[in-house]
Amino acid sequence: MGENTMQKLRYRPASESDLPWIVSIYNDTIPGRMVTADLEPITVESRVAWMNKHSEDMRPLWIVSNEKTEPIGWVSFQDFYGRPAYSITAEISIYIDKNQQGKGYGKQILLDCLSNCPGLGIHNLVGFIFAHNEPSLKLFHSCGFTDWGLLPGIALMDGLERSLIIVGKKVIQD
Repeated sequence: MGENTMQKLRYRPASESDLPWIVSIYNDTIPGRMVTADLEPITVESRVAWMNKHSEDMRPLWIVSNEKTEPIGWVSFQDFYGRPAYSITAEISIYIDKNQQGKGYGKQILLDCLSNCPGLGIHNLVGFIFAHNEPSLKLFHSCGFTDWGLLPGIALMDGLERSLIIVGKKVIQD
C-alpha cells in the first residue's frame, strides 16, 4: 500500500526497525489480561518470524500515525487458518499505544482496514477477543462485526478461566 493517507490517519508498512516499538506496545497490554493470552513479556527476537509472515499485498503489518505523523499504534492482518481454502479470511489485530487510547483511533483504524480488505483479497475479517474485553467487543460491534463463535473457558489467566469470542464481518458479498 505504501505511505498513503487514509482519512485522518496515515499507514505505512512496518519495517524491522519498528519491531522494538511494536513489541513494546504489545508488552504493555500483557499485565491488563484483557488483550492477549501471553502472560509474560515477549522479546523482539521472538517476533521476527511473525513479522516476516506479513506481506504488503495480502497480509500487511502497518504502522499507524496520527495527523501529526506521530506513531500511535500498529495493525496486523494474519491468515485465519493455515489451509489454502481459508485464504479469503483474515484475522485483524489492532494495538494502540497506551498514551493514545480513548481518542477514537481504534474505530478509525478498523474502518480504514475494512475499506482496504477488498484490495487485499479479504472477503471475511475476524477478530479474536476475550469475552471480558468489553471495550474491544463494543468497538468491533460498532463497525458491523457480529459474534461468530464462542470458545468458553479456553484460557487460564491468574487462576481465572477466560472465554474467547470470535467476531466477524463479511466484507465482500458473494
